[in-house]
Amino acid sequence: MTRQKKGIYVLTIILLVIFYGLILGLSKIGILNKYSFTVLRLVCINIILAVSLNITVGNLGQITLGHAGFMSIGAYTAAMFLKSGILHGIAGYLISLLLGGILACLIGILIGIPALRLKGDYLAIVTLAFGEIIRVLIENAEFLGGAQGLSGIPKMQNLAIIYFLMCICVALMFSIMTSRHGRAVLAIREDEIAAESSGINVTYYKTFAFAVSAFFAGIAGAMYASNIGVIGAKVFDYNKSFDILVMVVLGGMGSFTGAVFSAFVLTIIPEFLRSVSDYRMIAYSLLLILMMIFRQEGLLGRKEFSLTGLVKSIVHRKEGAEDDRNSKV
Repeated sequence: MTRQKKGIYVLTIILLVIFYGLILGLSKIGILNKYSFTVLRLVCINIILAVSLNITVGNLGQITLGHAGFMSIGAYTAAMFLKSGILHGIAGYLISLLLGGILACLIGILIGIPALRLKGDYLAIVTLAFGEIIRVLIENAEFLGGAQGLSGIPKMQNLAIIYFLMCICVALMFSIMTSRHGRAVLAIREDEIAAESSGINVTYYKTFAFAVSAFFAGIAGAMYASNIGVIGAKVFDYNKSFDILVMVVLGGMGSFTGAVFSAFVLTIIPEFLRSVSDYRMIAYSLLLILMMIFRQEGLLGRKEFSLTGLVKSIVHRKEGAEDDRNSKV
């Protein structure tokens, strides 16, 4: 790792800590209340969901509509573990997240191996069907609470923990998709035939991307269950999958920073429009329509906001200014 990269990583961590400190500062002066913290926790969960789906939709280039199914697997796995009382506190919470992610990942592999042989609309239909099958199975499983769902789940509503776990999850996903394995996934997105002829195991890397996406969706689902304390299968229907897909498309398919920003915006906007509750969904829908008309590639397209690029541009500007001064002298 170069010295410049280390500096960028340190700067990123500092900025994330400063941002959280700003949230605490706004809370102390009364701008952010308890309800605001509830929304911010949901923002963190939606960011993980959007970024994880971006791996499959943006980086792999395959449209899937069953992301809420993986979220539900993580949510119910974590809820059952926490309700069992085997472990309490932060240790039990972290293990529940891991268990939810692992089970969602395993199911993702089982579904991905046959389903990813399909492409386009066919894959979208299969994954949509998978999500609905999971929901119906949960509703008919008495040990999971059936149609009434599960209640009394031990809550974890500490924004600091949820915020920094979100940062870790996004950093891990970004690191994976910028690694050698991530570049293989991107090669498949650009040209599957050329990637296969270059020696890339297409089936393996498609399943790999699908499994990573499912793993982090399971973690997000586990965080959601602990945050709310009550879950039901109806929450994880196809509408939830569409909501997550909209976040990815709006931010720009393939852009991690775009997914983060759009998840933040699309979670906050409905809350701001609650004062006009009769018309808020109309305003929300119009915003999405206008966005798709005038910015079809999304907010950032496939570009990423890069601190490295920002630092380089500042350095180049300073060097250019110094050169101008020297030439004038």
